[in-house]
Amino acid sequence: MTPSTPPHAHRTDDRSEEPPRSRSHYVKSVLVGSIGNMIEWFDWFVYSTFAIYFAGQFFPSDDRTAQLLNTAAIFAVGFLARPLGGWLLGRLSDRNGRKAGLTVSVGMMSASALMIALAPNYETAGNLGACLLVTARILQGLSVGGEYAASAAYLTEVSKKGWRGLGASFQYISVTLGQLAGLLVLIVLQFSLSDEQLTSWGWRVPFAMGAIGAVAVFYLRRGMHETTAYSVAETVDTEDRRGTLAEVWRNRRAAVVVFTLTLGGTVAYYTYTTYLTSYFVNSVGLEKSQASTISFIGLVVFLVLLPIGGYVSDRIGRRPVLIFFGIGTTIGTYPILQGMQNNPTWLTCLVLTVLGLVFVVGYSSVNAVVKAELFPTGVRTVGVAIPYSIATAVFGGTAPYIALAFRDAGRESWFFIYVSICAAISLITYVFMRETRDVNLIDETVAPGPHDRAQHSASNGTPIKTVQG
Repeated sequence: MTPSTPPHAHRTDDRSEEPPRSRSHYVKSVLVGSIGNMIEWFDWFVYSTFAIYFAGQFFPSDDRTAQLLNTAAIFAVGFLARPLGGWLLGRLSDRNGRKAGLTVSVGMMSASALMIALAPNYETAGNLGACLLVTARILQGLSVGGEYAASAAYLTEVSKKGWRGLGASFQYISVTLGQLAGLLVLIVLQFSLSDEQLTSWGWRVPFAMGAIGAVAVFYLRRGMHETTAYSVAETVDTEDRRGTLAEVWRNRRAAVVVFTLTLGGTVAYYTYTTYLTSYFVNSVGLEKSQASTISFIGLVVFLVLLPIGGYVSDRIGRRPVLIFFGIGTTIGTYPILQGMQNNPTWLTCLVLTVLGLVFVVGYSSVNAVVKAELFPTGVRTVGVAIPYSIATAVFGGTAPYIALAFRDAGRESWFFIYVSICAAISLITYVFMRETRDVNLIDETVAPGPHDRAQHSASNGTPIKTVQG
């Protein structure tokens, strides 16, 4: 792969940076942007977290693996909707502001969580419950498809220059907090309810909680302030160019980098943070409560390391941190996952889980900021959303299903190799991509499009004033 240099080459000086603001301003902006993200991803992840309990409610069968395959397939369906959501909400965010996109996305997530909480089981309404489950996951996919890129753009743009890696790391900090909240609810319910109660109705509790939380965030986001980078772009860039597919095509090299950068990261992320709970129970032989506890502790460690990864990227650059992930995951995945089966003790699985997540930190802590830094302001959200959503739909969302399919075929170790190959592909991208740490997100000029060039040629030679990220 050749180094990616978008048509709109970013400036690296400080002439157009936003005016200095107080530390409390930056902290408040990052926190407000992160809280909503946490609730959205809580709703997204509790599906996989509680799948071992509600799988039999919608797909009656004597084969537990077949039930989990059905729920994993619906999990993947949500990912297939993410590119469409990324385009629709990404376009909204680039044309009407980050606040607009983030507000609409959390409203959609609230509706989908409520739909799952109220979905009837197979005994009550036959296949209706499964149909509602599919519909809700599609709606969640649309929501998350726009949420990721809009929050990546927002957190990157509201962070102080020189600290963008740390600020944007709060995207995955909030994502992880959402997962931890889901796991904590699971652990509490496991101690409070019997296995029969959890399977019968207890699994509906987190979805109801998520729906209520999303409504609260909807009103919180209505009070968010718009980022300076977007406000500047809005005043001097033409609306018919912002958030368009034509602008994404003009930045196609950056889009390709986002796709290949995400490929290995999303597979590894969903393997170590989502699939492991089922893997511990089905393949390693641990109890459900043990699997949940290991995942919870692992995510706590992961959470602590994320801001460190973002901070390090502000000091030494994004590429070294990504390369650390690529090398560690390519080499370490097979021995980590196979080692859990070879020595299926609680402590061994915990240590190996933490080791895998340490490598994933190299991707998760910087992936939001580096993607946002690749694009100019007027196409930053949709430019990130489309290639990212396609990569997660094809590779991330299918990871649990592929893992279970290999297991069902008696070739489970092939999945370990699959994860390593995906990480190796991304590693090549990390080695050859350009460093983005010092790009300037706010500038008074941007490279004009073909129509602008034609106008400029016919003019008196006065430069056209446009905006670049």
